[in-house]
Amino acid sequence: MFKAPRLDKPAVDQPTTMLKLGDAASAARKAGEKGDAPARSESDAERTSKFVALRNPDDPANRKPPRPPQAPQAPQAAQATEAPKAPSPGPKPPQAPRTGVTAARPHVGPDRTTQQPLPPKPPLDLLAELTNTPPPPETPLRTTVRRVKIWTPLVALLVIVLGVVQAMRPLPAPTLDLTAQDSFTFDGGKPQIPWPESGQAALDVQGIGSFGSSGDQKPVPIASVAKVMTAYVILRDHPLKSGAEGPKIKIDQAAEEQSDAGDESTVNVYAGDSISQREALKAVLIASANNVARLLARWDAGSEKAFVEKMNAAAKDLGMTNTTYTDPSGLNNTTVSTAVDQVKLAKAAMKSPAFREVAAMMSYNDYKGVNHGNWNHLVGHNGVVGIKTGTTTSALGNLVFAAKKEVGGETRTIVGAVVRQPDVGGGILDAALDASDELIRAAQDTLQSSTILKKGSVVGYVDDGLGGRTPVVATKDVKAVGWGGLTVKLTFDADEVPHAAKAGTKVGTLTVGDGGTSGAVKVPVALRDDLVEPGLSDKLTRLG
Repeated sequence: MFKAPRLDKPAVDQPTTMLKLGDAASAARKAGEKGDAPARSESDAERTSKFVALRNPDDPANRKPPRPPQAPQAPQAAQATEAPKAPSPGPKPPQAPRTGVTAARPHVGPDRTTQQPLPPKPPLDLLAELTNTPPPPETPLRTTVRRVKIWTPLVALLVIVLGVVQAMRPLPAPTLDLTAQDSFTFDGGKPQIPWPESGQAALDVQGIGSFGSSGDQKPVPIASVAKVMTAYVILRDHPLKSGAEGPKIKIDQAAEEQSDAGDESTVNVYAGDSISQREALKAVLIASANNVARLLARWDAGSEKAFVEKMNAAAKDLGMTNTTYTDPSGLNNTTVSTAVDQVKLAKAAMKSPAFREVAAMMSYNDYKGVNHGNWNHLVGHNGVVGIKTGTTTSALGNLVFAAKKEVGGETRTIVGAVVRQPDVGGGILDAALDASDELIRAAQDTLQSSTILKKGSVVGYVDDGLGGRTPVVATKDVKAVGWGGLTVKLTFDADEVPHAAKAGTKVGTLTVGDGGTSGAVKVPVALRDDLVEPGLSDKLTRLG
């Protein structure tokens, strides 16, 4: 610490002293210089206890300009000009202090008092005073060291903050990536399908693929095959569970009057009676009752016209680009479609349990106890499970069909259609049935099963998004059903993959074939090893 220097004599406030003594102090000093006897000096108490009033500045007598300061004379010159004086008889009495104007004293330099602080010194100079050591000279090395000392803590703090942010950021969602082959082609040549010689035909295996089609796929009348769309719309808007009868539908006068419509296929119903929704569907799909098809349309949409609009909207949603419906029964020749479009509709309709149950019936008894047989005489034989016939003199023979085939422990559904089959001797209906039967048998004989992947085979990886990859394996043999030359696709459908899970946890499904249908092969896939959450180093070094 610094200590102020101790003064030998008490400090005197000079301006205050001059105010008190006036010219007395100056006279005393001059007398001392001339050799006069020293006057009695005042004690500290006397000097500080006397009060000399300041002159009134408003007094006109005092309004005089201050006397200019007199230049000091050399002592030798004063002694040479000074006349000799007689010795003083004794000490002079003390003179009264003068109250005249205090002489101004010259002052050189800035006005500064002892209370005014000095300007601060540079830190290095202050440090030099404290340590009594001059600041070292500036060199490039010292500059570099000083900058390192300044920036190192800042950089360290920034690194700590970034590390905390990286560690607290949410982890990316794990993804499931397929590494196995994404397609498989069956051995053998393309099968020979017995397409009908005239009209149109199309043949598919649900969930696997298409055998193709024959004929010019232009819109033609389809007769009562249109009732497939009628049943599809009814079940879409009023779904039935397996075995359920559904709500009661009241029979109106129009349905009763149309029961006896000449050459049309109908079922006798009576106004005021009620039938279940399931019985109405049986009447439409098995007995092909036009009057009940129109009854369902009025029950669902309020009018046949409104229901037809719904039929066409559904056709558009299913991609039936060459189909137009003008009535719910198909009696009108303006209701037209193609074999390919009808296969699209049949595959969608067969997804409904109630539709499949009704279409596979060989006959049914109505609410009056009358038995009605299925116009599709193939149902119940050779695995045929539906679907709907349609015949008129203008539309000729038409049939949309479905049949089952068990291959490799899995049951496959064959779906097809034949349109505008002419009479070849047994009638137009038999012509459609015969052409369909040949297509069904050819497809059943052609189907084969092949193992694509063995159980435990690595089919992909779970990517945690930070570089970690955990193998995923098939939980059972992956088999595909097809025919020679057919190429099927393999796709992954991922579940919600966690950040950490034990080995054996199901994380997705491997689909072989058309995943949009129920016939596709689906095999669960699971983790081969434990899925571990990314470590701290991975979290800290991740980008993006």
